[in-house]
Amino acid sequence: MPIAELAVIGGSGLYSLLDQAEEHQVQTPYGAPSDVITVAEVAGRPVAFLPRHGRNHQFPPHRIPYRANIWALRELGVTQILGPCAVGSLRPDLGPGSFVVPDQLIDQPRGRVQTFYDEGATHISFADPYCPAGRATVRQAAQEVGIEITDGGTMVVIQGPRFSTRAESRWYAAAGGTLINMTGHPEAVLARELGLCYTAIALVTDLDAGVEGDRGVTQEEVFQVFAENTDRMRGLIMAALAALPATRTCPCPEAVPSH
Repeated sequence: MPIAELAVIGGSGLYSLLDQAEEHQVQTPYGAPSDVITVAEVAGRPVAFLPRHGRNHQFPPHRIPYRANIWALRELGVTQILGPCAVGSLRPDLGPGSFVVPDQLIDQPRGRVQTFYDEGATHISFADPYCPAGRATVRQAAQEVGIEITDGGTMVVIQGPRFSTRAESRWYAAAGGTLINMTGHPEAVLARELGLCYTAIALVTDLDAGVEGDRGVTQEEVFQVFAENTDRMRGLIMAALAALPATRTCPCPEAVPSH
């Protein structure tokens, strides 16, 4: 029996989620995950929670042990992951406090290991990086809890930990980017390589530097906006966890080619 069926990887500002949870330390071939994984029941289903940056925010985006995190969740029996995250907006109409369930991403980080396949030629289909069933569940959950959510959008994932220049922001927007983030990749592709469902839930905390105005993004601004919307994000996550399908019929489990 799996210890947990579902998981949440919490981003900046979301360092705890589950009350009265049991802690699990999991070792992996890729080292230890970002922190102890906590497991508790939500709507009668075991759910694992892992703070992406560690509970003390000790891991910057380029140092997060992504492979260990995803592997550890799979070891606990997880098959479906929700990935809430703080993002900047590349569109003036999506201001701070907006929620988005993206459907595409652009991979910009440099030097991050983004595969479990260190040997042999194994190529994973990644045309649609997020689980369609998970995305539909999040959209429905948003309606139930009274949150307006934008359906679809391209998340540009940058290296970090610095924020973008104005020129970079304009470049990403011109390329079709909707949101900008530092952690959404390789998280999504690693989940796909293990046949797991992965759904990003993006909370806009700022307008990126090249969108409008005469000032850049600050860390304090990002943390403040996320803190102001933590209860809304928590409510959305809980509603989505309760509604995720018990039986997966999406393409995600079939993504790993047989050898």
